[in-house]
Amino acid sequence: MPDVVIYADTLRSPELRHELPLAIGDPFLYCEHDGVRHVVVSVLEGPRVQELGGYEVHLLEEYGLDELRRSGRKRDEIHDELALRALRSLGIERASVPGSFPVSLADYLRGNGIELLPDRKLFDQRRRVKSAAELAGIRRAQRAAEAGMAAGRDLLREARGEGELTVGGKPLTSELLKSAISRAFTENGASADDFIVSHGAQAAIGHHLGSGPIRAGETIVIDLWPRDNESACFADMTRTFVVGDIADEVREWHRLCGVALDRALADIHVGVTPRAVYDVTADLFEEAGFTTQRTKTPGEVPEGGFLYALGHGVGLDVHEEPLLGILGHDDELLEGDVLAVEPDLHRKDFGGVRLEDLVLVTANGAEKITDFPYELEP
Repeated sequence: MPDVVIYADTLRSPELRHELPLAIGDPFLYCEHDGVRHVVVSVLEGPRVQELGGYEVHLLEEYGLDELRRSGRKRDEIHDELALRALRSLGIERASVPGSFPVSLADYLRGNGIELLPDRKLFDQRRRVKSAAELAGIRRAQRAAEAGMAAGRDLLREARGEGELTVGGKPLTSELLKSAISRAFTENGASADDFIVSHGAQAAIGHHLGSGPIRAGETIVIDLWPRDNESACFADMTRTFVVGDIADEVREWHRLCGVALDRALADIHVGVTPRAVYDVTADLFEEAGFTTQRTKTPGEVPEGGFLYALGHGVGLDVHEEPLLGILGHDDELLEGDVLAVEPDLHRKDFGGVRLEDLVLVTANGAEKITDFPYELEP
């Protein structure tokens, strides 16, 4: 096993949060050497890390914090020197680091003889197989996502009108739906900086967050990725609704996305490549006459079709490895991967349909974590 070094905080670094499941807002040093996990932290955090067990905990005083404070050095210089002294003390001369490792600290350590090897793939692979605590957090986040989706659906059920929709005499807007969904997240121990409630032409733009009044007959795409407050793990799910008359074209898109989702879930198992799962959906949509990433002209941005990846890993990031797409790695799916599977069809200036479920790759295939109906009619 190579030595490993991470310098970050656990609120913003999924690589570090995976190794140490505790919310710590200030950056600190995490190391692995000769099979031992070391954490170098301030006295503020040391007891909390010690309570977790499984780590050798070193306080900054062990490496001369008080002496460095008296030296008149700047704060950043002190922390760089403490990291260098800790690595030397632990016998680490060469280590793999995440791609997000701080450049200034890397320069300082390399300038003092420590060899650092950025290795994104190593840290992506370490995070793919979820721990029991992470999987529990993902399940909680998914329940929060379903509560949010139910809150949005329930508002849509109350909507009235043949043009711009109203609820209780007030305009039905993306913002009104988002408020109801956010409250459901909070009530279920989760939160989200933002999420998608797009409609009409907005729904043809994959990551349009949505805004403004909603009209009868429009496709309404609700894509939610709440984060569990306890574990910092995400979920991800999407449903599409229409209030009022549903166009035949939209019904067919929805049917095809449902078929694609079912086929993908049937094909997901340990050992299959992400690209192979994507190809099954691309085959389906191409046979139905839609443009895909495989068939579009290089450099062209088509007006519609199946133009995105089929899905992605989910965990401490909402988008992480593996990618179920044309650029999906040849790495095989692993037992413990958590995947968002999201077939999508859309047409520019009209709308789109997307369905998304969260699945766990198990020894027996794919376990669907999502539990929510698919109907277009709310």
